[in-house]
Amino acid sequence: MACLIYEGVLLFGVVFLAALIYGVSTGQRHALGGRQGLGVFAFVLVPAVYFIGYWLKTGQTLPMQTWQIRLDAAGGGRVGLGRATARFIVAWAWVLPPLLLAAWIGAAGWRASMVAGVVWLAVYAASSRLHPSGQFWHDLACGTRLVDTRAETAA
Repeated sequence: MACLIYEGVLLFGVVFLAALIYGVSTGQRHALGGRQGLGVFAFVLVPAVYFIGYWLKTGQTLPMQTWQIRLDAAGGGRVGLGRATARFIVAWAWVLPPLLLAAWIGAAGWRASMVAGVVWLAVYAASSRLHPSGQFWHDLACGTRLVDTRAETAA
């Protein structure tokens, strides 16, 4: 969970910089102008390049390096482009249900959306305890696994 929080903080900066680049390069003068393009670019494409690129190169993003976690294929070894892309898409299960709920409830129910989002994250994270090896379901679905690299560095 700590790695996820660190990832969120780092990703905030990445998305902020991507949004700035998008706004300047498209001449965006108003926050609502071109927001669909901005949303796809800054919140989908740039994070996809960030995550998939790191997973293919080293198997670790910066927060994963800090917490000594690496993404491997379920059978061992590096993940390929297909598995990394599938994991990025399926891992949206972390955030998509609360976002859809917030869109459905609307601005009047923002408190309920926030509470539901926190509860969803806690339930989703706790669901990894149901698997014998402690893996998240999106890793199981994509044929990937998170590996603790502390044992490798100690050897």
